[in-house]
Amino acid sequence: MPFVFYDFETSGLSPEFDQVLQVAAVKTDDQFKELDTFSLRCRLASHIVPSPGALLANRIGPSMLTDAGLPSYYEALTTIQAKFVEWSPAIFIGYNSIDFDEMFLRQGFFQTLQPIYLTNTGGNARGDLLRVMHATAIYAPSVITVPRNESGDPTYKLDQIAPANGYGSGGHHEAMGDVRATLFLANLVKKRAGAIWEHMVRWTRKRSVSDFMTQEDAVWHSGIFQHNKAYSWLIAYCGQNAERDSQLAGVDLQFDPKEVIGLSVEELVKVLNSNPKKIRAVATNRQPILMPRQIVPADGTRPKVSDREIQARVALVQRNPDFQQRVSKALAGRFAEAEPSQFVEQRIYGGFSTPADEKVMEAFHSTSWDERMRLVESLEDERARELGQRLIYLEQPEVLPKSLRKQHDKWLKDRILNSDPEVPWMTLPKALEEVGRLLADSTESEEKKFLKDVKTFLGDVRRRFE
Repeated sequence: MPFVFYDFETSGLSPEFDQVLQVAAVKTDDQFKELDTFSLRCRLASHIVPSPGALLANRIGPSMLTDAGLPSYYEALTTIQAKFVEWSPAIFIGYNSIDFDEMFLRQGFFQTLQPIYLTNTGGNARGDLLRVMHATAIYAPSVITVPRNESGDPTYKLDQIAPANGYGSGGHHEAMGDVRATLFLANLVKKRAGAIWEHMVRWTRKRSVSDFMTQEDAVWHSGIFQHNKAYSWLIAYCGQNAERDSQLAGVDLQFDPKEVIGLSVEELVKVLNSNPKKIRAVATNRQPILMPRQIVPADGTRPKVSDREIQARVALVQRNPDFQQRVSKALAGRFAEAEPSQFVEQRIYGGFSTPADEKVMEAFHSTSWDERMRLVESLEDERARELGQRLIYLEQPEVLPKSLRKQHDKWLKDRILNSDPEVPWMTLPKALEEVGRLLADSTESEEKKFLKDVKTFLGDVRRRFE
């Protein structure tokens, strides 16, 4: 199956309230032979204040943010959607993408009225090379070099781990450069640790994860956490979330299941949320690090009990389906349901669109702006209506009725100038404070010049609204 390696450069770190500024992607076959490439920059949307720190990292300056020759954010997202659909089905992979790039992709599609689950529907799958590197460091550490940071801790940052393993083409924090570095590391792991690579590719599909966990007596579940320290646990499947099929649970076999097997649902919730974790949750849709029992972590991690006792513990769990049902209910009741956010961007997972709304949103992108306004008003989902009106305001404000345009003018001004430091987006006051700090700390002349240009740009934005 083909792979799509991709990377975004963004205006900040918040998928909900920042935006993609640059995308690069390379499609390869399953042997990493390059089949096609894609790259695109776009303008800064008028309701987004960029983080000066993010701009400094990716060196996207004010002239790029305001370049009238670049597509708008909406135009860029529709182009990305079309290209990724053209390349489908494929396995979409980035570096730290499940927690970053993928979130920006989904938010971008959500806020431009496009299907948000492109990378894991329609035969597609999603992976994250950062997780592959973690898995390699845990199970085959001799095949890669993991550098250390100033504190002496291992670091998996792409701009450090790629050069440490022989990638010398530079271009870090530039989208295509990061894609090439990611592709280089993927090829390295595939060649040097083929079994690790093949397992991690399998886990790009949640069905494969579920089948593996439910069919094996015991599996290794690993992760790298605080200070990039590796941990591994031998677990046995003991339930699936009663409300979400993307979450499973496994008993940690270093503990005797007799300690938990008779607990009520309420007591099991406490077990799931306490430490040490006698029952561990596994997200099947986030490429977990799982390995067969015979592939032991390289650090020699093993339960401190005999193999015979391990088998007895597995058998105890397997012959207690009632326990598995209680764990399933406990997984579903693990966290209290949160109140819906007042901000539409944070309600992305607040329900699926109806088939009728999906048809309306599909039609939205292929008709005139006047007709798009009518289509938006016909949407049942209030989130889609709000985002649709906003999209029209940002792209073709004259299409909106005068009263709605005034409402959005007020919204835009408040969005930019808001003085409340607690709002979850970058405001102009926050950005000016940040660029001031960065300038005070900067010692490089080129960096100072860049930051001064950013400060001038932010001043121009302020004068436009005040």
